[in-house]
Amino acid sequence: MSLLESIKGPDDLKRLDVESLPALHAEIREFLVEAVSKTGGHLGPNLGVVELTVALHRVFDSPRDRILFDTGHQAYVHKLLTGRQDFVRLRQKGGVSGYPSQAESEHDIIENSHASTALSYADGLAKAYQLRGEAGRHAVAVVGDGALTGGMCWEALNNIAAGKDRPVIIVVNDNGRSYSPTIGGLASHLADLRVTQGYEKALDLVKKTVPRVPVAGELAYEALHGLKKGLKDMLQPQAMFEDLGLKYIGPIDGHDEQALEHALRKARDFGGPVIVHAITVKGQGYGPALANVEDHMHGAGAFDPMTGKGKAGGGTSWTKVFSNEMVAIGAERPDVVGITAAMLHPVGLAAFAEAHPDRIYDVGIAEQHAATSAAGLALGGLHPVVAIYATFLNRAFDQVLMDIALHRQGVTFVLDRAGVTGDDGASHNGMWDLSIMQLVPGMHIGVPRDGERLRSLLRACLDIDDAPSAIRFPKGPVCEDIPAVGRIGSMDVIVQGERKDVLLVAAGSMVASAVEVAERLTSEGIAVTVVDPLFVKPLDPALAEAAEGYELVAVVEDNGRTGAVGDAVARLLRDAEVDVPIRTFGIPQEFLDHAKRNEILAEIGLTPQDLAKEITAAHAKVVKRRSTPSRAS
Repeated sequence: MSLLESIKGPDDLKRLDVESLPALHAEIREFLVEAVSKTGGHLGPNLGVVELTVALHRVFDSPRDRILFDTGHQAYVHKLLTGRQDFVRLRQKGGVSGYPSQAESEHDIIENSHASTALSYADGLAKAYQLRGEAGRHAVAVVGDGALTGGMCWEALNNIAAGKDRPVIIVVNDNGRSYSPTIGGLASHLADLRVTQGYEKALDLVKKTVPRVPVAGELAYEALHGLKKGLKDMLQPQAMFEDLGLKYIGPIDGHDEQALEHALRKARDFGGPVIVHAITVKGQGYGPALANVEDHMHGAGAFDPMTGKGKAGGGTSWTKVFSNEMVAIGAERPDVVGITAAMLHPVGLAAFAEAHPDRIYDVGIAEQHAATSAAGLALGGLHPVVAIYATFLNRAFDQVLMDIALHRQGVTFVLDRAGVTGDDGASHNGMWDLSIMQLVPGMHIGVPRDGERLRSLLRACLDIDDAPSAIRFPKGPVCEDIPAVGRIGSMDVIVQGERKDVLLVAAGSMVASAVEVAERLTSEGIAVTVVDPLFVKPLDPALAEAAEGYELVAVVEDNGRTGAVGDAVARLLRDAEVDVPIRTFGIPQEFLDHAKRNEILAEIGLTPQDLAKEITAAHAKVVKRRSTPSRAS
């Protein structure tokens, strides 16, 4: 039995002798590379936190002490050390989640993929323990991969610092990166540690001194504090935190497990809020990850574990289509600028950045700031394109509403990974954006069905200079272009039915499914017309006119059903006094477990087969009601 296999929980880890830990670290890294190579997942971040996670579980008593990972994609090693070593179906249906999951283990406290939240959770936990008289419990927040660039962290730090007698341990996992190198003043401040000529000497001094400091509360802490003060002229990372009133330990070599243990014990025994600053290397211990300049294999697909090279994917992605069009537009329009929230490569803005390096802004993991900064850029005469994941637009709703729309600014949001994304679980599905954007006055929303529609919609949105606009598209390969056979107002007619039986309104990626639904229904003798609106907000009034006389109107979308396109179509018909039965199909308003996109669509009834069955049944009911004489007659 290997060392890793012998660990069923943190207690087993604590019983290991110090001499065996390097072998354990190597086994964990070998396990991670082998497992993630088969399924894909967040490899680089987890290779970088092996020693740190081992030290955390040897020092603290999880789950009594609450260890919170920010963001949760750093928790693979934590899973391995808390009894979850079956990674065969990592991020697949029925397998281990790629993020902490309360359903999996009592050691998983928060189910987070949205960054910069753990410090607020930790603040609340510490307050709860104090009020309940639960002395000796610790809230430990591991904040890394750029999470400190999020404003919520600093709101939390301001409050944590006020609780001098509340034990909150903040572990800054400083690897200088989120997906790509971390951007901003904070990143620059922390980077001073890595570029100061005296850093290595100072780090050696810390490593040699920390183990000799007695573990004895305030006196010992002040000894370490004095050591740091002596280094302050050379290294000043503590000034930023100590000005907030937070005690600081560091810098610590994040790959020296014993130094980490000593530092964490010091922080644990202090009795108040403490920052432990650990410097780690993303992708540590795996050559291909270290050599990957783009993101150190942050979110890898399946790959060859010997070389690190990804296995061939299928087709051009939606993201790539957007990326190419942005480069072309950038060459034509000097007023177009790009904004990303620490995801330059994942959202497809890297090529634009290379072509127009003076017109790209990476604001870090700070979607709220991205939105209002975009409003400022628009006020200054530019047209910003804010490219983020659809699920992260939730975080900037107030800014979209009050800072952009209220001021009628031309800002375009490009929302990648919209709808059901699958593998990353509940918090990554982009199923709220169409609903929340329906509330924004003046907002224009385009949902492309194919690559050609994406290109034309992007240009249409960039021509809107007096209101916000948005385009959303799913993860994965783009489908073949779906030609229109006609037009109704600004809407494309995709399938023209011979009779007015069913009018099927389809949004975006669901157009391809709607075409298959129409084929199925036509074979059953039900004529179906499929239309694709240019914008799902505002809807073209021609849709209401077109719906007149149909036996049934159906709407299908890849978003939560509440308040989205289906509800907007129903409202349009009501306002126009068009009395036609309507059925809406979308994602149920619930958090979806991780699985492949097609598996989730099957579970929630959004496959062409399911939709055809439901629409056939709904149409049959309408026909039956119409043919059944009323009692009054």
